[in-house]
Amino acid sequence: MKLPGRIAIIGGGSWATAIAKMVLAQAESINWYMRRDDRILDFKRLRHNPAYLTGVKFDVKRINFSSNINDTVKESDTLIFVTPSPYLKTHLKRLKIRIKDKFIITAIKGIVPDDNLIVSEYFIKEYNVPSENIAVLAGPCHAEEVALERLSYLTIACPVTEKASIIARHLASSFIKTSVSNDVAGIEYSSVLKNVYAIAAGICSGLKYGDNFQAVLMSNAGQEMERFLQTVHPLMRNISDSVYLGDLLVTGYSNFSRNRTFGTMIGKGYSVKSAQIEMEMIAEGYYGTKCIKEINKHYHVNMPILDAVYNILYERISPMIEIKLLTDSLR
Repeated sequence: MKLPGRIAIIGGGSWATAIAKMVLAQAESINWYMRRDDRILDFKRLRHNPAYLTGVKFDVKRINFSSNINDTVKESDTLIFVTPSPYLKTHLKRLKIRIKDKFIITAIKGIVPDDNLIVSEYFIKEYNVPSENIAVLAGPCHAEEVALERLSYLTIACPVTEKASIIARHLASSFIKTSVSNDVAGIEYSSVLKNVYAIAAGICSGLKYGDNFQAVLMSNAGQEMERFLQTVHPLMRNISDSVYLGDLLVTGYSNFSRNRTFGTMIGKGYSVKSAQIEMEMIAEGYYGTKCIKEINKHYHVNMPILDAVYNILYERISPMIEIKLLTDSLR
């Protein structure tokens, strides 16, 4: 397998659009799967994604669009999956092309619902993709800032770090710095958890807790994340690295964070359903909260912040009461 070969983007949202911008900074062309033909037609006409990051202009002659996932996969060697985790299985059910010989990069910051598997494990289990042909892309990197070409840092993790290095070189640019890791599972789990903790931060913001408490919440979230990662996937890792702590902080504090925004609405009194309808975007942490809660039934890690968010979102316990109880467990 020659990396990266022909690169495909699977997904049409803001993060997919940002990654397409990164890839096209070096690649001559890309293949791009979007499920809606009308979005593709508008994209070609407007020369930008009609629904996300509309300020990012593309040379559409360098993009091979398709609404048929099989056509895109067939013509590609490296597949970058950037769909919301709740919809991944829906897209893959349409897939007739074998992908075990492709190189898979997951940029999905969520867990496959019902299966309660991180995306890399799902591809290994359901599609027989060898672990050495799977990488994860993560880090404190909001799509909106990539669109503005603000300096951002990404980590590419793969069990074979030489492969991670090749992908890292092809994503690096004047505004993207890259590093490599072999901690695929740990980075995937941390990408899920930071969304849960961002919802917690948003809830507390909606309840008018101040910066002092937010700092305590985030520092405890980092400790909780480390406990979980070391239990589920023991490995020598530095939780202070930007792919863990940096991603946690930016997702917990940034106004671009949809998970924080979702949590803020919950803290202000919105129901889950009404917050989801008004946002019109997927807050991955909502689904991740339930998945991690189910996974932790097997590990019994002490996770008071996760438990509080779960109780608020799924048990409909008052945010004011639940966060007050949480404050007594933080240090």
